[in-house]
Amino acid sequence: MPRLSEVIDALDALWPPARAEQWDAVGTVCGDPDAEVQRVLLAVDPVQEIADEAIDLGAQLIVTHHPLYLRGTTTVAAQHFKGRIVHTLIKNDIALHVAHTNADTADPGVSDALAGALDLRVVRPLVPDSTDPSGRRGLGRICELDHPETLAEFAARAAERLPATAQGIRFAGDPDAVVRTVAVSGGSGDSLFDVVRAAGVDAFLTADLRHHPVSEATYASPLGLVDAAHWATEWPWCELAATQLDEISDRHGWNLRVHVSRTVTDPWTSQLSSRLSSSGAPN
Repeated sequence: MPRLSEVIDALDALWPPARAEQWDAVGTVCGDPDAEVQRVLLAVDPVQEIADEAIDLGAQLIVTHHPLYLRGTTTVAAQHFKGRIVHTLIKNDIALHVAHTNADTADPGVSDALAGALDLRVVRPLVPDSTDPSGRRGLGRICELDHPETLAEFAARAAERLPATAQGIRFAGDPDAVVRTVAVSGGSGDSLFDVVRAAGVDAFLTADLRHHPVSEATYASPLGLVDAAHWATEWPWCELAATQLDEISDRHGWNLRVHVSRTVTDPWTSQLSSRLSSSGAPN
């Protein structure tokens, strides 16, 4: 079995920490570099449910997309949400490693996995990485559909292919508008509206879209917007990362057992649809 330090070196080669945004907090949160690793659990969120799942699985390493500590802290006391997770991991000899914005812009990265889940053909990055001479790394992806669909049909495709959440899929725009090209970005994406419009795509699929940016975006252009749950747009990366880690394990003869968590850690748990009157106005 490999040591944790060897596995981390392999993960850092896939998603170099230096490519993370300056505000980000990636890398190893806890773990003994000399500890042996046999099982790895991949998940989006480093929450207590995932820590408990790793214990049940007998995993020695959790790899998550979201950081546990994005901002500084002065305590890891167990009475706090994050401190309890750290205590659980250390007591059970489980390491935690984070690949966040360095996985977002990787080739392949989070948005490649999202495009793959929707059977979209990736053309190029939405926001290219200026340091990449190949032009393949960057934030988000510009994609093409094999056959044109209406916006409503494309939204239905997202609802069918992405993991189910309480939010489901929302979309804004003309339901009958024809969609041939799509921009996708895993995670929160309404800061990308300007570059999406400049790309000239028919639709944009992302998460966490807010009222005012959506209102402005739909007023300024015929762009169709598809809003999925944050967790659902990033979960496909876990499967991609598992495949990459399996390949590394085979290449090194490590015989790692790599698992992807199916636990839904999206924080929203229920949804009730508002009822409209016959005129379409709220009751």
